[in-house]
Order: sequence, then structure tokens, then C-alpha cells
Amino acid sequence: MKRILLLTAGFGEGHNSAARGLRAGLARVSNGSAQVELHDLFSDTYGRPNDWACKLYLGLINQSPATWGRVYRWLDRQQNFTGDFKIFWSVKKQFRALLHRFQPDVIVSVYPAYPHMLDEWLGPVSAHGPKRVVVITDSLSVNAIWYRCSADYFLLPNEGSAAVLHRAGIREEQTRTFGFPVSPEFCDAAGFRPPPDETNGRRVLYLVSAASSSSSDLVQRLAFLPEIQLTVALGRNQRLRREIEEIRGLLRRPFQTVGWSEELPRLLRATHILISKAGGATMQEAIAAACPMVVNHVIPGQEEGNARYLLQENCGAVATGNAAVVAAVQSAFAQDAAQWHEWSRNIQRISRPAASLDAARFLLSLE
Repeated sequence: MKRILLLTAGFGEGHNSAARGLRAGLARVSNGSAQVELHDLFSDTYGRPNDWACKLYLGLINQSPATWGRVYRWLDRQQNFTGDFKIFWSVKKQFRALLHRFQPDVIVSVYPAYPHMLDEWLGPVSAHGPKRVVVITDSLSVNAIWYRCSADYFLLPNEGSAAVLHRAGIREEQTRTFGFPVSPEFCDAAGFRPPPDETNGRRVLYLVSAASSSSSDLVQRLAFLPEIQLTVALGRNQRLRREIEEIRGLLRRPFQTVGWSEELPRLLRATHILISKAGGATMQEAIAAACPMVVNHVIPGQEEGNARYLLQENCGAVATGNAAVVAAVQSAFAQDAAQWHEWSRNIQRISRPAASLDAARFLLSLE
């Protein structure tokens, strides 16, 4: 039985989302031929302090994006990361114990720290050790920390991201482009989305993020648009939930509210336009569901590439102000939704809802 180890970390939801998608994909296609374990070694090692560190990280990128942008660019300029993770000796101790116990045939890193740790004590990849695979979750603006390491293969979300690695000297035979490994449920949710019109409605889903400080204002602006049916996904922020629910109670035009939902694949398939930040997981899930997107917040660094990819493929818009978001939605539905139809055709072309299944088959094929 093949043993596959998936490694993630909670510093950004994209890593966890991709790791969970791979685990679900492997469960579907392995037919019991693989033993899979998924670990966040930072959480396993540090527990609650790691939760605080994750919150500090999210606070930094959301409240001081310019500072994070400088850190991101500094990391991208580094030529060698070996030795940079000495401070995490407790994590490495846990990592060594896990490798000794599980004896994996394939190690899949969905967070960039792990390949460098492996380099420190295993050295470059060899024919005799476990296969080492890096799953890159960012589009176009791929930081050097992802690929200046030893790996048998790099799995990427799109050809543009693969080209970044090729220009940096990574051989083409080391890269595979299956798409972002979203949940296999996006395959199950596939179906015909009726076009936006008077009969089918014009459905807009707004995923409120912690990065947005003016979400209440945007909800009010969108709710007053007579031509759309609005759903607001509120997440886990109870204060924000109360605020939005109060607005809904005051407005004459009702709108629907949901929490973070396991029904996201279905919601995205039923939605004509998603409004959200340019986060890797959210954006790739929208692409998997072939749902055009209006990006209302972009964090410098990795999210810049995500937003650029959306514009490059012409399957949405970037509008970083509430008035601009409303204008983008109105423009998409204007003239019999001509802009939306163009976005929809383009996003269907790049959509890869079966990415986790394709990646899983590849991992199972490795010898």
C-alpha cells in the first residue's frame, strides 16, 4: 500500500484548502490502495501559540498590506533558504518522528517551509528516498521560496505559474499543471447555469473577508440594486454578522445571508458573480465553478498574481472601492449581460474542477 504524506500550515487558507482537496481526491481515486495522512506540523508542535501566530500573520497582511508586500519581495530575492528554518527545531523534531513512524513513499508539501527542512537533513532528491512533491497554490506571482528547493515535481495551478518556474531554471519535466486541487465536490456540482436575465435572475454572492473594513457599506449599496439577488456570506465574525443582520432588518430590499458553508460548490455554481478578495483558495474555487468574479481587495504579493491572472484571462474585474464594485456588477449585467457572457465563456475555458482527482492519480502513479 502506497503511503502518501500531505503537509500543510494554517498561514493562509489556500494551503489548507489545497491539502484537503488532495486528501479528498486521493480518497476517491485510490480504491483503498493508499494510506494518506495530512498534518499541519506547526499546529501539531506549537498548539495554541501557533493559532496566535496565524492570527498575527492574517492581521499583518490585512491591516498592513504594504509591510507584508515588502516582506514578500524580500523573500523572493533570496537565493538560498537552507538554514533559514533553524528556529523551528521543535517542528523539525516532530517532522523527523513522523517520517520515521509513517515511512512515506511520497511527501507532498502544500506549504513552502517543509521542502527546505527536508533539504537540510536529506539533501537533494535521490532515487532511493521518498518522492518529494511541492504543490504551489499561487498564480503568476510565485515567490522564490516555493521553488528554490529540491523536489521531484512541482504541481501548479496554471501554465502562467509554471512558466515562472521554467524561467527560474526549473526543468519542464519537473512541473505538472493540473489546476488548483479544489474539493472534488466541484465536479459533483457541475451543471448548467442559466444566464442572468429577468427570468433566471442576476445572482450575486458577496464573500465578506476580514480584510474589508467597509463591508457593511458595500452590502447596503449592493442591496439597493434592483436588478440583482444578493447573498452575503458572513464567515465567523459575530460582530460583523450582527451588523449585517441589522442592515437586512432595516432595508426594504431583502437579501440572503449564509455562514461559511459546506455548500460553497453549489452556491458558486448557482451564482452569476462572486465578489471577494483575491485569495488563492476563493479565486480558484470560483474558477473551478466557472463563476466570474469581481475582486474587491488585493493583498500585495501572492494575491497580486491571482488578480492579474483573473484580468489576463478576462473572466472578471478588479474593483478596489465600493463604488467601483457596484459599477463593475452593473456593467457586467448591462446590455443583456454581454460582459458577463464574455467572462463566463473565458472562465469555463480555464476551469479545472477535477484538478484534485488528476493530481491524486499522478501521486499514486509515482514509483
